[in-house]
Amino acid sequence: MDKLEFTELDKIDALVKAAVKDARRYADLFEIDLHRKLGQSISILSDGKIVTLTAEQIPTVEERTSKPKSN
Repeated sequence: MDKLEFTELDKIDALVKAAVKDARRYADLFEIDLHRKLGQSISILSDGKIVTLTAEQIPTVEERTSKPKSN
């Protein structure tokens, strides 16, 4: 395998990894939204502490994706 082929494989690998990461994020968003719609609470890790959010406290998918994440 020459250098060019290795570089092309690296590009493909990076694209596949990015696609998997995006798919996981998408699935997570809608799984959390499903809990909200069903009226179920969720527990998250926030500032090193476990916090339980009621269904009413869970932001919608639109709210979670429309504003930049703040730390």
